[in-house]
Amino acid sequence: MNQQKIIATAHALADIARAAVLPFFRSDGLHADNKLSNGAFDPVTEADRAAERAMRSHLEEHRPKDAILGEEFGPKAGSSGLTWVLDPIDGTRAFLAGAPTWGVLVALSDDSGPIYGLIDQPFIGERFEGGFGLAQVAGPMGLRPLRVHGNRPLQDAILFTTFPEVGSPAEGAAFAEVARRAKLTRYGLDCYAYALLAAGQIDLVIEAGLAAYDIQAPIAVIEAAGGLVTDWTGGPVHQGGRAVAAAGHQQLDAALEILSRVA
Repeated sequence: MNQQKIIATAHALADIARAAVLPFFRSDGLHADNKLSNGAFDPVTEADRAAERAMRSHLEEHRPKDAILGEEFGPKAGSSGLTWVLDPIDGTRAFLAGAPTWGVLVALSDDSGPIYGLIDQPFIGERFEGGFGLAQVAGPMGLRPLRVHGNRPLQDAILFTTFPEVGSPAEGAAFAEVARRAKLTRYGLDCYAYALLAAGQIDLVIEAGLAAYDIQAPIAVIEAAGGLVTDWTGGPVHQGGRAVAAAGHQQLDAALEILSRVA
């Protein structure tokens, strides 16, 4: 495995996605289709589709033996044992609202899970990178190392999730119990919350109902920065489901003690 070529490919994919989505962001008349027909709203825009099409085209030209898993166009088989896991816009609701908290997610995984990942926020110009010995963010403040801040008691912790209801009523109740014990709880940042955890700003991100393309890039970035990402029982979560990302074992263990009762 040529790590430098993989890193270069991942950055090329993020650059391609930036170019595809930024013309749509905060533009007049941006239209969203609803993926759901049950009365709920799960939007997809032409920006999502254009970015994933462009990333897939690059991979098919430059790394045709690798598999692809993308949110909008599904899986493509490969023969190399490596899979590119793509979410062209993680946080389409934020994108529609004009909030710069969505991101482009690029991960590379093997049979063990994600081994390298990028969380890219094109509008702010921040790119969080983890894997192959790298843990860094490039952005308006220059190139800086990523490092979680480590152990802290739950009563001093800052907690994030995307949706206040989290998931099912039982999952929401479990989250609420963690939130009741935390120092501060905030909502709505999608993948950007995971980036903040890797950057040493927050302690916990707890979510449910995730897909593999939602969580694999955050796993790679957070683990490279010294953090931990598990499911609600402490097991692997790279295939999606209920996720807990933590800045230290102390926060993780405290959260799992509560969340595992649901699981």
